[in-house]
Amino acid sequence: MLARTVAGLLASLGGWRTVYWVASVLMVIMALALWRGLPKVKQENHLNYPQLLASVFSLFTQDKLLRTRALLGCFTFANFSILWTSMAFLLAAPPFNYSEGVIGLFGLAGAAGALGARPAGGLADKGKSHLTTSAGLVLLLLSWAAIWYGHISVLALIVGILVLDLTVQGVHITNQTVIYRVKPEARNRLTAGYMTSYFIGGAAGSLISASAWQHAGWSGVCAIGAIVATLNLLVWWRGYHRQDAIN
Repeated sequence: MLARTVAGLLASLGGWRTVYWVASVLMVIMALALWRGLPKVKQENHLNYPQLLASVFSLFTQDKLLRTRALLGCFTFANFSILWTSMAFLLAAPPFNYSEGVIGLFGLAGAAGALGARPAGGLADKGKSHLTTSAGLVLLLLSWAAIWYGHISVLALIVGILVLDLTVQGVHITNQTVIYRVKPEARNRLTAGYMTSYFIGGAAGSLISASAWQHAGWSGVCAIGAIVATLNLLVWWRGYHRQDAIN
């Protein structure tokens, strides 16, 4: 989230290309640091790469809980992308006419909301994953009401951002806590499968958000966000009566 704030400041200082030049340099530095700093790990199995990919798929075909949590992650991150993809269009247009730097500052509200979700992991560890998931998904849907008012009220938009980012991160932390306890010996493969689903949702959310903005403006974006949030609740409701393996 803070990267959005920094990107906005860089764009206001040197144009949008500056963001990508700086990001490229930072990624090279990070790659070198990881190459030098990561320890060598002894291979625990002798599967080749295609077999590893197949084993990830196999994990999710065998366990409904994993599929449910991956789908929840997909829809929650789609909600995140729906908001953040089109919010810049809203704030750059009348009546706001904000610059890139000012728009980037809204990332601070998102970061604050994400930081507020840290207790979700502790509650999930205590067997409260149903509570954190249910509360998070309900609040996620309600956040779109405040976000919709964002076209006339910056305060309402900030409140909506805080709530949405809080719930997205809270559900995400809960999902990871749950799936890692199902098969702790397969954490890396679970992470690969879950995060693949997560980013598919993010990419799809960005795509439909841009299309909704083009055809129906901010109201269309919020309607799509609310629909996806409702689908997320339906997925959770269907899986709610199936007891989590960790609880």
